Amino acid sequence: MRWGRWGGPRRLTGFLHPCLLLLLHRGDAHGYNLLQGLEEFGFDASSLNPGLVYRALHEMEREGYVVSEWEEESLGPPRRVYRLTPRGDEVLSQWVEELRESRRALDRLIEAHKTHLEEHLP
Repeated sequence: MRWGRWGGPRRLTGFLHPCLLLLLHRGDAHGYNLLQGLEEFGFDASSLNPGLVYRALHEMEREGYVVSEWEEESLGPPRRVYRLTPRGDEVLSQWVEELRESRRALDRLIEAHKTHLEEHLP
């Protein structure tokens, strides 16, 4: 997915929270796995600032949408594992409904533009 001149990273950062919530809805994950998973939603993991993702995770943890704990049993250094909470699941559902409403509004705008062009272009 490519983002236009208005899209860029700024537009995607507002989309970061619901994407992270959906990834965690699928299962517990480390920050690195979440960074990689964001590519599915149009983020470029190679240029995405990991600090932005970790700040979003910490913010969602403060809000009670996710919880985290240190995983000490891995072969490497301890890593933080994030898990979606029931409250996070509710927030994800709210996000999805708002996105559906936005999509309907966008579809109306696109259709109105198409109709306008058909009526006013030779």
